[in-house]
Amino acid sequence: MNKTLGIIITIFLGMFGVHRFIAGKTGTGLLWLLTGGVLGIGWLLDILNVCIGAFTNKEGYVWAP
Repeated sequence: MNKTLGIIITIFLGMFGVHRFIAGKTGTGLLWLLTGGVLGIGWLLDILNVCIGAFTNKEGYVWAP
């Protein structure tokens, strides 16, 4: 996945945990879905991490290089 698409998915669907489900992190994806991105704070941190290239998938590889 390219970085632009990763940022767009995280910004618009990240509050529902969609980016975490795509990355294979189903446990935290459910947590984001049920809590609104952990009250928006986790969602904002994920946006920042995707932008700087620090968000990883389940295996530990950068999700959107």
